[in-house]
Amino acid sequence: MSSDLKLENFLPYRLAVLSNTVSTTVARAYDKRFSVSIPEWRVIAVLGRFPGISAVEVAERTFLDKVAVSRAVTKLIKNGRVDREFADADKRRSILNLSQDGKKLHDEIAELGLQFERDLVEGFSAEEMETLKSIMERLMARAGLIGPP
Repeated sequence: MSSDLKLENFLPYRLAVLSNTVSTTVARAYDKRFSVSIPEWRVIAVLGRFPGISAVEVAERTFLDKVAVSRAVTKLIKNGRVDREFADADKRRSILNLSQDGKKLHDEIAELGLQFERDLVEGFSAEEMETLKSIMERLMARAGLIGPP
């Protein structure tokens, strides 16, 4: 094998490991304290910021597939955290909003998430945070342009 690829230095691998580590830690905290999965939390977060959107729009904003969003929405409706109304013009299109319980849960989880973020970046300067944000935005833009190898 003549490949110079060293997995521990391969940026896509390192980003995946970081993402999985952070997601797993957050998922455990959300599940333990609120009995909410990551897809459910993403739906709640998006509806908290953009009330009155469809499940398709939620999927677009969360980068989750439609099946994951559908399952999360179904569970959130069943648990009384999301309300669904059907559009007058097109009964196939539903409008989603957080219920009162959903809004309360949103605020509680957001507080925990923001605390986790503060703990995660503790010790980083404001300049380092701006650099990190800029690099992440550039990587996301590039990843969208290049596609699979």
